[in-house]
Amino acid sequence: MKIIDLRTMRGPSYWSVKHHKLIVMKVDLQDLADTWSNSVPALAEQLPKLLPELAQPQPTDAEKLSVKHPPLTEEQLIDGEPLSHVILHVALALQRTAGMPVFWGKSYPAHQEGVDFVVFSYQEERAGRVAAEAAVQLVEDICQGQPVNLKPIIDELHEIREEEFFGPSTYSIVAEAASRNIPYIQLKNSNIIQLGYGVNQKRIWATTTSYTSHAGVEVAGNKNRTKAMLKDAGVPVPYGTTVYSEDSLRDAVEELGFPIVTKPLDGNHGKGATIRIMSWEDAVEGLKAAQKYSRAVIVEQFIEGHDYRLLVVNGKLIAAAKRTPAAVTGDGASTIQQLIDKVNEDPRRGVGHEKELTSIKADQHTLDILKTHDLTLDSVLPAGQELYLKSTANISTGGTATDVTDLVHPYNVLLAERVAGIVGLDICGIDLLTSDIAIPLNETRGAVIEVNAAPGFRMHIAPTEGLPRNVAAPVVDMLFPAGSTARIPIIAVTGTNGKTTTTHLLSHIVASKGYKVGHTTTSGIYIQGVQLQSGDCTGGQSAEFVLKDPTVNFAVLETARGGMLRSGLGFHTCDIAIVTNVAADHLGMRDIYTVEEMAAVKGVLPRTVRKNGWAVLNADDDLVYAMREKLECRVALFSMNEHSPRIREHAENGGLAAVYEEGYITIYKNSYKLRIDRAAEFPITFGGRATFNIENSLAAALACYCYGFDKDDIKQALRTFVPSAAKTPGRMNVYKFPTFEVIVDYAHNTHGIEKFAEFLNATEATRKVGVVSGLGDRRDEDTLSFARVAGRIFDEVVLRQDRDLRGKTAEELKEIMTRGLRLDTPDLPITYIENEMDAIDHVLATAQPGSVVVLFTENIKATLKKLDDFESRI
Repeated sequence: MKIIDLRTMRGPSYWSVKHHKLIVMKVDLQDLADTWSNSVPALAEQLPKLLPELAQPQPTDAEKLSVKHPPLTEEQLIDGEPLSHVILHVALALQRTAGMPVFWGKSYPAHQEGVDFVVFSYQEERAGRVAAEAAVQLVEDICQGQPVNLKPIIDELHEIREEEFFGPSTYSIVAEAASRNIPYIQLKNSNIIQLGYGVNQKRIWATTTSYTSHAGVEVAGNKNRTKAMLKDAGVPVPYGTTVYSEDSLRDAVEELGFPIVTKPLDGNHGKGATIRIMSWEDAVEGLKAAQKYSRAVIVEQFIEGHDYRLLVVNGKLIAAAKRTPAAVTGDGASTIQQLIDKVNEDPRRGVGHEKELTSIKADQHTLDILKTHDLTLDSVLPAGQELYLKSTANISTGGTATDVTDLVHPYNVLLAERVAGIVGLDICGIDLLTSDIAIPLNETRGAVIEVNAAPGFRMHIAPTEGLPRNVAAPVVDMLFPAGSTARIPIIAVTGTNGKTTTTHLLSHIVASKGYKVGHTTTSGIYIQGVQLQSGDCTGGQSAEFVLKDPTVNFAVLETARGGMLRSGLGFHTCDIAIVTNVAADHLGMRDIYTVEEMAAVKGVLPRTVRKNGWAVLNADDDLVYAMREKLECRVALFSMNEHSPRIREHAENGGLAAVYEEGYITIYKNSYKLRIDRAAEFPITFGGRATFNIENSLAAALACYCYGFDKDDIKQALRTFVPSAAKTPGRMNVYKFPTFEVIVDYAHNTHGIEKFAEFLNATEATRKVGVVSGLGDRRDEDTLSFARVAGRIFDEVVLRQDRDLRGKTAEELKEIMTRGLRLDTPDLPITYIENEMDAIDHVLATAQPGSVVVLFTENIKATLKKLDDFESRI
């Protein structure tokens, strides 16, 4: 077997609109085609033993309705389950075995014989890709009788999960935000999560937020400063001092007496802390342990009592937990290591943050504790004797937590809320020791021993005992109060032709209303009209670039086929989606072979529109018009045909539409007609000759009307949008020289050049010269069709080559293009100049008076610069 292609979808895609995180794998199965049936017994015997998860998937509530296939059983294998289906289930089971609960997938034949697609969900992208490759290798090894060792694979997947998956605290906030339809983006190369888009974004880093005070974090990080501030405010704290050496430690011990506690001045999460020190030797060891993290070490009285964590969010106590260090209880027969192993068998325990509890690890700290009791891991504890294995009660070291939120005395509630305010933290974890949290702290002689910035949530959201608390909800409430919004409006545009111009038009209209617009096109990314990146920027990463920008409050995103097939959309929902048309272009690329399949790709976009949003569809295009049948949102139609029965039916049923009638852009709303303006008045239409830009204006005007813009504002914006090399580079850029004109455009397929032909045929000229090229990644029939139209509309052609021939040779493209150009015009003059810039120099030097020269350019930037330089010299 061989993996031909492996892609990662990060948003809605051709393979699934609802399931965003998908691995798309194309596998050549022909090597095993003949031996597959003979391999079934081995697979049926070994797979269930190697991967028990194959037969026992437990989907989460969110995924129960989306499991594509039932669990893979031995009976299914024996009954002849397709090989690609087996690979699918193995890839999912590998991830589940490593603690990543994924269940959705599908497999189906590709266009090539013996090749299948395997599509399945992932939790972590890198883990999904590793699981894909491992699944193929595992199945092949079993089929070929090779030995299999799964442990390295599962270990690697575990490591990836621990390295890359959100920690439990971060995950709880992200999940709460997602449940409220708040989008999130993980910022590249960081653990920072952006919640919301554009100007409305907020950020979290674990449990620090956009509102977390740097001063508060600094105070909490310095235990001496914290204790001093709390003491001045009347908060009970342990007596103590700071030491730097054994000599100063001796002075502290003489002053405080035993038992004491040592901990690093700048430590957190219990690192380097030693409690209940009863001897000078242990005090010295505690000093050394603390100085691994900080030269300055706090020495405090040991406060008797239970360890409690109180969580305050936005000034209010949200949850409280009683924490117990990792421990075992003797049975009179088992060694301490055996007792630890037995505790770790609890299904709630796992590696790192994989589950609600962490497995207990007998590390050096544990060995040191055992040594103080004259014990080793091989010692047998008497029945009923409890032994603490850690000196701190952190969940991450195997400790447990019991929810006590409802038991906290009002005095202690007020105390916790005061502490958070004194230190200055929006999210604050307060550690205190007391005999009973239900009694005021000042009556139990307890004390606040530590204040934590970025406190962990795991003990509250998944306590070992007691009620789980949704502590993430008040965090999201704080970040996005009632009445606020996390999103910015998104208008997304797709189609075969016209989408770039439509996007520029939309951006201009929206900006004219005072919005700070970010928009993406095939020519670049623009923030508030300034181009920040150049090139084809129509994929998911470019969309995220705009949505991450903190100055943008409106996004207009061109969304092309390539990005959708490469990694899916860069957003999950939008407010308005426009589909301009679907035509034969890019067929045969990335396994899209028909116009109908291309329509399915483009149709992903309108299916992401929110329910109260709008899909703006071209009623004159059968495939686009048919998209309305799968939509849950509202639909608006546009048409160049004022007598369109589709528009008439839609309007009679109360629908919204835009039509080009009697020379006007007109909005149909119920039985009313609202005329925007004469299309010939819009500079983009070149006096009405550029009918394709009338169509683009229809789509843009309708979308803006759907959003709620006033028709007069739309009219004014369309009248002031002047196409130019700066505003619409490579899209109908007209240079008027003294004796001839040059038009720069990007028409690169048959549908596009046919639309351009309507304009050129309506343009008067003594001679029409075209500079054209073929594209190597198109089918021969598509290139011939494009050349045939070019041959009909030009009096003379200069044939050139792109810099990137995309899989064909220059000679192949020259032959196909020449043949196509002369299919209908055998005597058409053709000059072959391979280099694009040389071809442009030629037509500029030989242009006849009154002629129109059309440059279908690849290198837009260089072409426009050459024309600007030529203009400056005449």
